[in-house]
Amino acid sequence: MVLKAYPPKEIPELADIYREINYDLEAVEDFLKEITSSSNPFLAEINRYLFKKKGKRLRPALVILSTKLFDYNGQDHILMASLVECIHTASLIHDDIIDNSRIRRGQSTVHARWGTNLSVLLGDHLYIQAINLLLESGHDEIIRLLSRTVSQMIEGEINEFIKSGNFDLTEGEYLEIIRKKTASLFGASCSIGGLLARAGQEELNQLENFGLCLGLAFQIIDDILDYLGDEKKLGKPTFSDLNEGRITLPIIHSLNCNGHPFREKIIDLARNRPLGDKEKQAILQFLQESDSFTYSFNLAKEFVLRGQELLTKLPFSSYRQSLESLANYILYRHH
Repeated sequence: MVLKAYPPKEIPELADIYREINYDLEAVEDFLKEITSSSNPFLAEINRYLFKKKGKRLRPALVILSTKLFDYNGQDHILMASLVECIHTASLIHDDIIDNSRIRRGQSTVHARWGTNLSVLLGDHLYIQAINLLLESGHDEIIRLLSRTVSQMIEGEINEFIKSGNFDLTEGEYLEIIRKKTASLFGASCSIGGLLARAGQEELNQLENFGLCLGLAFQIIDDILDYLGDEKKLGKPTFSDLNEGRITLPIIHSLNCNGHPFREKIIDLARNRPLGDKEKQAILQFLQESDSFTYSFNLAKEFVLRGQELLTKLPFSSYRQSLESLANYILYRHH
């Protein structure tokens, strides 16, 4: 099924966007291997498994590109980009445990392979490693920023869990959850780059808000793809959110639009978990008929355009163009 809201536009390739920062991203990969190595063979095995399949590395890229906006010439951006990725990975480990997700990025999740107890400890271990290295860095403002950010991410995850299965969840409540759970780390990644490069306060605010806009758009598109994506490209089953009780924007919109014609039907179908093919097709039809995918996509697009407008107030360079392209990639991606 194809989302009609997607325009016939060439999707930017990450390889093209990252071309100017490939050297830095490779340095991040090397540093991640170094800080996740261990004299404990079992811990080393799990860490190798965890980091062997790269994600998109969006957050490290945001740190690196944001520093280069202001001609930063130091090396601490490699450390910070790596710590941001560690924090993100630790949050995914805990998310997968809470959601009982069995597949991520096309392979078994850590808790599916090694069990919940060890996975909790591994997630905690990554958080502590990141915090220790952060404290050693001596960047007090960044220490405070990432401490607040991790707290927000955990609060967002708690709120999402508490509201699991709540079909009365409002759009505002949903946006607040994803702002904390997802967008806060995007915003922090951009802010870190500005702080390292000693950008002014106004520029820092613009960078943070750009990152927040990007993070909100990223999560909304993620939630659309959970229904319409290709499972092979996604690396996980579709309808994972609804099967795990997460009520996301397409469902929220369909439940509340145009006099609620599909509300009771969707709720009745969604309560029968795990969803079968018949239930999935019926829900997809209701979401299409209520234009909920189009509505969700357009909101994500609004956040991206808002973020790109903020970028126009920052110094022009090829790195700013890369950030603009990264925003387009997030909006038009299919996995």
